[in-house]
Amino acid sequence: MTGNTEVLVIGGGYAGVMAANRLTGRDGVSVTLINPRPSFVERIRLHQLVAGTDDAVVDYREVLAPRVRLEVDTVTRIDTAARRATTASGTAHGYDYLVYAVGSGSAAPGVPGAASFAYPIATAEEAERLRPVLAAAPAAAAVTVVGAGPTGIETAAELAEGGRSVTLVCGGPLGPYLHRRGRRSVARRLAALGVTVLEGPGTTVTAVSRDSVRLDDGRELPSAVTVWTAGFGVPDLAVRSGLSTDALGRLRTDETLTSVDDARIVAAGDSAAPSDLPLRMSCQAAMPLGARAADTVISRIEGRRPAPLNAVFAGQCISLGRGAGIFQFAHRNDVALWFHIGGRPGARLKEFVCKGIVGHMSGEARRPGSYGLHRVPGGAARRRALEAGRDTAPSGDARGERAPEPAAPAAPGR
Repeated sequence: MTGNTEVLVIGGGYAGVMAANRLTGRDGVSVTLINPRPSFVERIRLHQLVAGTDDAVVDYREVLAPRVRLEVDTVTRIDTAARRATTASGTAHGYDYLVYAVGSGSAAPGVPGAASFAYPIATAEEAERLRPVLAAAPAAAAVTVVGAGPTGIETAAELAEGGRSVTLVCGGPLGPYLHRRGRRSVARRLAALGVTVLEGPGTTVTAVSRDSVRLDDGRELPSAVTVWTAGFGVPDLAVRSGLSTDALGRLRTDETLTSVDDARIVAAGDSAAPSDLPLRMSCQAAMPLGARAADTVISRIEGRRPAPLNAVFAGQCISLGRGAGIFQFAHRNDVALWFHIGGRPGARLKEFVCKGIVGHMSGEARRPGSYGLHRVPGGAARRRALEAGRDTAPSGDARGERAPEPAAPAAPGR
């Protein structure tokens, strides 16, 4: 392809920013990023936003390459035949290639009363809506957090450390991704903070009211404020645009992250379902996927065959208030190991990771092409799973840290 190439990136989260920055390293490429918010949201800090210990926002000037044109708007439809994306403001953006990185958010809860009386926190807007509700509640008011994946654990710990009376309703095991040793470490820390943990059979939420939560074993828990971290969803843009998706609405792609319908569309992050075997929803997966998506686009521009993704995980880190945390190490195929780092060292490591994520994005903005974690060897387990029929590779939520956890049964990790 000769002349200027227009690349449109939809979504300014971890995957979209990484892809947009990386694309600016190729001469003759113009990059436009469309995002509904004017600032970058650190989803891995939304529990801190709720508790008032961080604002969870970074100026795009800190993480976005100067050559990327930022449009604050929402894409409402993609016309693949015309290679055009239309936004809520009525603007039509033409493209040569499109990176689909719309991310994830809260799913409509199927539990009676949850949509009316529970507060999800999968987005900055949702977390901001919860803050005044908590502020208006008496200090001793019962707060129930539903969902025992990373978001639920972190939110419960952060609120309890701030003096709140918190019950964490797991709907299954506490921290299902964690190794049993890591789970015991998390349980001890939550107990020290005064969090009541309800896990195992009978702890699935069946109804939510204005002042209580009902469990499937018949118990009714008082709850002045109910925080909902169970379940996730993705925007329906791909569905509305007539593109092939999996059952959850993620864009179906091959292993190069190219849409199965259109070679001009490449997906990355939580909204991608490569080979119908999506990765754990997390920034730990999103940033490498963003880099791989950019590399795929550049390969196609240059007439080369794109390389397949190489999915490698290091583990999961969870903050347990400001004074403690846990880093759960894992095999590269995302299965938890026995080894973890907990306590104050775990908190320091978690904070190092959070700052490092912003550092990776800003580093790629300054020096496009410098990021290389998507090329770390070790994706053999995924390849074996694909060859064996796509039924053995791990997946799930693990925000990488952040995406809302699945509800009652088991919550994914970060």
